[in-house]
Amino acid sequence: MARIAGVNLPNEKRVVIALQYIYGIGSKISKDICIKLSIPPERRVYQLTEYYVIQIRIVIDQEGYQVEGELRREVAMNKKRLMDLGCYRGLRHRRNLPVRGQRTHTNARTVKRIGNGVVFKVK
Repeated sequence: MARIAGVNLPNEKRVVIALQYIYGIGSKISKDICIKLSIPPERRVYQLTEYYVIQIRIVIDQEGYQVEGELRREVAMNKKRLMDLGCYRGLRHRRNLPVRGQRTHTNARTVKRIGNGVVFKVK
């Protein structure tokens, strides 16, 4: 099992799909990495040599992709900044309500719930 950016990639998956298990790497970036390293699209993770695993790590570092903890930290800091500013988006984040203009009268039940399933009444 290859370990990249602190994530164990599943052996049976294709490399393009397995790279998407890393937070911050989607389909476009994983395809770009495979093209850059000349990894065939049908290659599975267990077929990768140690050389390719190291090369994938190097590409992720050199291209400046933010992945895993670093990206999660930045997203959390952005949310915290909005909350500290007291702007509308920050208030919506603080109240755990939809931020991007979705209606809340009938929908957004999932986001309004607390861990035990209690639904708040939105005023």
